[in-house]
Amino acid sequence: MLARIGKGLPDETRNKILAAVEDVPSEAKGVIHGDFSNLKARSDEILIPQYDIRAAMGHGQVPADYNEAIRNLVVREEVLREKGVTYTSLSALAVITGWGQSMEGTINDKDPVIVDRGVSEFIGDGIYVITWHGLLYIKRLQVLDAEHLWLISDNSKHKDQEARLEDVTIHAKVLLIWNARKA
Repeated sequence: MLARIGKGLPDETRNKILAAVEDVPSEAKGVIHGDFSNLKARSDEILIPQYDIRAAMGHGQVPADYNEAIRNLVVREEVLREKGVTYTSLSALAVITGWGQSMEGTINDKDPVIVDRGVSEFIGDGIYVITWHGLLYIKRLQVLDAEHLWLISDNSKHKDQEARLEDVTIHAKVLLIWNARKA
C-alpha cells in the first residue's frame, strides 16, 4: 500500500508506519481499536438498542437463533412521556423492524418500532410481537374467548386470524412506531 499510495511521504514517516504495522499481531490486523466509552446518553436521554430483527406483518418470519444489537437509538425521555409511552423498565426497551404489509396504515413495511420486552403476556388490547406456530409476527391482539385470541391485521386486505392462547408466545408489546412521514 505504501509503495502505491505513500510515494510522496518522507522516508521517516514511511518507516514509522511500517514499524507500527509490524508491531500489530497478525490476528488483530483489520481491527480498529478505540475507546468508545464516551458513547453515553446525557442525563435526559436514554439509549434503546436496535436489534437486527424483522418481525413479520404478513406471512411470518422465522425468528433468528441469535439477536444482535446493530445500533442504539438515543431518545430524550421527555419525548416518550409526551407521546404517553410507559414501559416496564429502561432495560426492556428495544427497537426492531416491522416487515410486510398486514399492519399497513399503522405500521408500514420496514418501520422501526419501539417495543417493551418486559411484557411477556397479554395485558389488554394492543399490538404485540409474538411467535405463532414457530413464526415471528407483529399483530394487534384481542381476546376472543377464554381460550382464543384474535390476531388482527390493520390492513383490511389481510384476514384476521383466530389463535389458541397456548399456541401464541408473547415476546414484547409495541409501544411506538418510529416513522417519519413527509408532510
